[in-house]
Amino acid sequence: QVQLVESGGGSVQSGGSLRLSCAASRDKIINYCMGWFRQAPGKERERVASIRRDGATIYANSVKGRFTISRDNAKDTVTLQMNSLKPEDTAMYYCAADRTTYTYFCRGQYDYWGRGTQVTVSS
Repeated sequence: QVQLVESGGGSVQSGGSLRLSCAASRDKIINYCMGWFRQAPGKERERVASIRRDGATIYANSVKGRFTISRDNAKDTVTLQMNSLKPEDTAMYYCAADRTTYTYFCRGQYDYWGRGTQVTVSS
């Protein structure tokens, strides 16, 4: 089973940037669709971005044009570049993995999760 560890969170001012990384171990991420999720206090968890095994990406409307998800299968890492950050982006961010044998399809069942990294954006 894959293990995931996030890093790169922190505190920034509105308009700033952060780069989150997710390092995988015990399995190769080429076997997984990968996603970034976030959860703010009192709110439901939401999917921010996901990336298929072939590199195709999907973004939440709230982050389109500001966030970029990428994967490096050789290094077993997934990155979320976040630009033009807003206070409403403040949340705990989680990396997650959805194991699949399909290259062009994700089940949407993320069975493996990291512990999260906090992102705080001040106005």
